[in-house]
Amino acid sequence: QVRLVESGGGLVQAGGSLRLTCTISARAGDIYAMGWFRQAPGKVRELVAAINRAGDSTEYADFVKGRFTISRDNAKNTVFLQMNSLKQEDTAVYYCAASPRVGVRTRVVSYDNWGQGTQVTVSS
Repeated sequence: QVRLVESGGGLVQAGGSLRLTCTISARAGDIYAMGWFRQAPGKVRELVAAINRAGDSTEYADFVKGRFTISRDNAKNTVFLQMNSLKQEDTAVYYCAASPRVGVRTRVVSYDNWGQGTQVTVSS
């Protein structure tokens, strides 16, 4: 059983920054490929960024390249999403997800475990 809890969301002005944290509770020694996804009202859930188990390989959606950075600290069972130069269109609920599969996983269907999400709102 894996439990994921997101934190760090909030209201920020366009151009500002936020850092999301995903805290992972799992069996000792279990490490998962991780992803950050987002879902805006009326839209499908989409990949933001993903990272492999070791933390040495990442993938980003084109719309966040150069602005967002995903990282992880396996010793502390946490995954981060540093979001800079935020835009109004980044407004969404952001979800952390865990996959038992190897490599960097970019598809929603690859993930078996999801957090409850954290709201990010970017104002003009």
